[in-house]
Amino acid sequence: MNNIQYTKGDATKPKAEGNKIIVHICNDIGGWGKGFVMAISKRWKAPEQEYRKWYTSQDNFTLGAVQFVQVEKDLWIANLIGQHKVRKDENGNPPIRYEAIQEGLKKVHNKTKELEASIHMPRIGCGLAGGTWDKIEPLIIKELSKNQISTTVYDFV
Repeated sequence: MNNIQYTKGDATKPKAEGNKIIVHICNDIGGWGKGFVMAISKRWKAPEQEYRKWYTSQDNFTLGAVQFVQVEKDLWIANLIGQHKVRKDENGNPPIRYEAIQEGLKKVHNKTKELEASIHMPRIGCGLAGGTWDKIEPLIIKELSKNQISTTVYDFV
């Protein structure tokens, strides 16, 4: 059952009532400065600050880990580490790590249940990380949608 809702709009401005989690992909080298993170940083300072503190501490800062940063009374940002470095490797493989994204989505699922929240995201992993939606979408369906978690994917216009 694919009940991902697709909409045009800004993923940093989720259209939903109640608790919400915005999921996005981060790299494993502490870099924050290109892609969707810029839209996040434009609205809130805390997600970048917390990500950088997390990277510096190296406390469970690994592929598949997720950091949840509350930015509003009913809104959290999920910094999901799903890409290794920021450029293609010597064999031409993109930085995306699908297994890490799936592992991170399991943690997002648990947090969603705890907060009774809905999920909101851009097409994660398909920008700078170099992933493809035909590989990402099934992970979202498996870990979120099939578990009756309201999930909205935003295409920025």
